Amino acid sequence: MTSRTRPAGAAVLAAVLLAAATGCTGGSGPAGGGVPGTSAARPGKAGSTAPSAAPGGASAPAGFTLVASGDVLPHDSIIRRAAEDSEGDGYDFAPMLSGVRSVVSGADLALCHMETVYAKDGGPYTGYPAFKSPPEVAAALKATGYDSCSTASNHSLDDGAEGLGRTLDALDRSGVRHAGSARTEAEAAKPTLLKAGGATVAHLAYTYGTNDHPLPDGQPWAVRLLDEGKVVEDARAARAAGADVVVVSVHWGTEWQTEPDEDQLSLGRALTASRTGGRPDIDLIVGTHAHVPQAYEKVNGTWIIYGMGDQIAGDMINYEGAFDPRGNQSSIGRFTFAPPRKPGARWEVTRAEYVPQWFDTGRGRVVDLGADDGGSANRADIRDTIREVVLGRGADRDGLVMGK
Repeated sequence: MTSRTRPAGAAVLAAVLLAAATGCTGGSGPAGGGVPGTSAARPGKAGSTAPSAAPGGASAPAGFTLVASGDVLPHDSIIRRAAEDSEGDGYDFAPMLSGVRSVVSGADLALCHMETVYAKDGGPYTGYPAFKSPPEVAAALKATGYDSCSTASNHSLDDGAEGLGRTLDALDRSGVRHAGSARTEAEAAKPTLLKAGGATVAHLAYTYGTNDHPLPDGQPWAVRLLDEGKVVEDARAARAAGADVVVVSVHWGTEWQTEPDEDQLSLGRALTASRTGGRPDIDLIVGTHAHVPQAYEKVNGTWIIYGMGDQIAGDMINYEGAFDPRGNQSSIGRFTFAPPRKPGARWEVTRAEYVPQWFDTGRGRVVDLGADDGGSANRADIRDTIREVVLGRGADRDGLVMGK
């Protein structure tokens, strides 16, 4: 395994900076809607709730389900596994995700987090510390059923503006939308708008930093950096552009810490409290980066996932230099939205679920632990561990349940 230790006696600030700069180690295990700029639900997606009669006889817009999942982090071992799964024809990442394909493709809208950037076709491909992943990852995300991916992370500039551009190009070719990074100023200025059921959903994404890589010269818009005022401004602009629902992906928090840190808590409170005309500016917040599952919580009437964990990653090494199985545990959040009860009101979450996941590094496969009723005692223990963390801030009292 790749190992890394935390400097003894470092000041708190220095430790935090180290966490931001050197997280994401590991990986030595076995080898169409009617709104311009939106994407309609693809064939094969689950159907939305049928429109119901609204007051006065008009049809109300259909509700929808949304899923969001954690970091896709192709370490060296993940790249080797994809080469094996391709049977000598490049790289195939789809088998890794096949265990959750029904969950992802079964939703009306599915969001992922693409943490790394893509190299040129043919490589070279690298894992930690400067990730350059095979562009075939994008095709696997599409095949699994993802509609859009957040691309703002601390690794967004691992290969400069060129790597960022290659990543967005590959996602475009595969038909996966993206949010959080951009190739042009005009692209950065437009919210990512998607169709789900009868709603237009805005997907916005931000990261706390870029591992001290400076933004490209003359391109301050290349990666969306996390700032409360900017997030609120962008959310309001997305509403003005036609968004009924605003979802914000945030790359934040303290690595290897299951409890959300004070920055997450305070920013979560501020963002969920922001309102325009009495209506919340943000309807859902989904977090990544910590490498471990974190809690779900309803704050000011809005759901926050502080951290979903790594969906795909190699064997992970924590700050003590030890293998940490939590780095291969995660959850998928699934939320059912219903249309407003009256004009100008928000779309309401009527059902909130989490689906526990585990990445089996020995087989190189994501396992849906929610559907794994006949699994081993070890898998049951992992599922229980994830449940304890996810419900750690009382989300079950607000109706969060485990899904399959």
